[in-house]
Amino acid sequence: MEHLVTFSSKKTPKIIKLGTKLENFLLKKIGKAIYDYKMIEPGDRVLVAVSGGKDSVSLLRLLLLKKKQIPFDFDIIPVCVDFGNFGQNLDILEQYFKSLQLEYYIERTHLPEKKDKKLSYCFWCSWNRRKILFKLAEKYNCRKIAFAHHLDDIVETFLMNLFYYGEISTMPPKISMFQGKIFIIRPMVYIKEKAILDYAKEANIPYTTSTCPFFDNSRRKYIEGLISELEKKCPYVKLNIFRSMKRIQYEYLV
Repeated sequence: MEHLVTFSSKKTPKIIKLGTKLENFLLKKIGKAIYDYKMIEPGDRVLVAVSGGKDSVSLLRLLLLKKKQIPFDFDIIPVCVDFGNFGQNLDILEQYFKSLQLEYYIERTHLPEKKDKKLSYCFWCSWNRRKILFKLAEKYNCRKIAFAHHLDDIVETFLMNLFYYGEISTMPPKISMFQGKIFIIRPMVYIKEKAILDYAKEANIPYTTSTCPFFDNSRRKYIEGLISELEKKCPYVKLNIFRSMKRIQYEYLV
């Protein structure tokens, strides 16, 4: 780690609820996910992984609002890992953190060189980013790490693993790491990406768009396009794939 920007505040986060139909819907979905999977417990310090994109910044805002509705106390700490490799300007994000009067951390470092040609660049970037987040979670006593993966991500990962690796698996809503020392949680597991995009615009959330030159050629982008085509014939295909993960008929499998 080369350069860590930190800011600590004991003040109550400044955030105003819009009270719109969409915001209330999203808060309800996040609340259901937290309840269904016991994602957050009293006294937790929740590290929110914020990349600067619409999903993660929206998650931060929604968690801060949801905190006001949950009948126990817990801390929310946004953390951003900046590899500086795609020219992403995070100044706006840092100003947003400060406007909320939050304790936050921005880790500015370099992505190590990828020597194994078999590994995709996306995997290498994600793996190194997550490794840093684990270290920061331990350093700042955060037992939970919240990622902004949504329903679309869960479905796309399910199909990617099925098509490319021949296995039935996806990103779980909650998973234990390092013998229970840290838990990864995904509070937006019940929310579609379209709703998040609409909310980011409605709430005027400051976010940056992806500048990754590898994204358009990624497997995930291909699967995303495939699902879009399927939705033309079956509008509920995305939701049905998601629901199927809880409706496994083992007696009708090999």
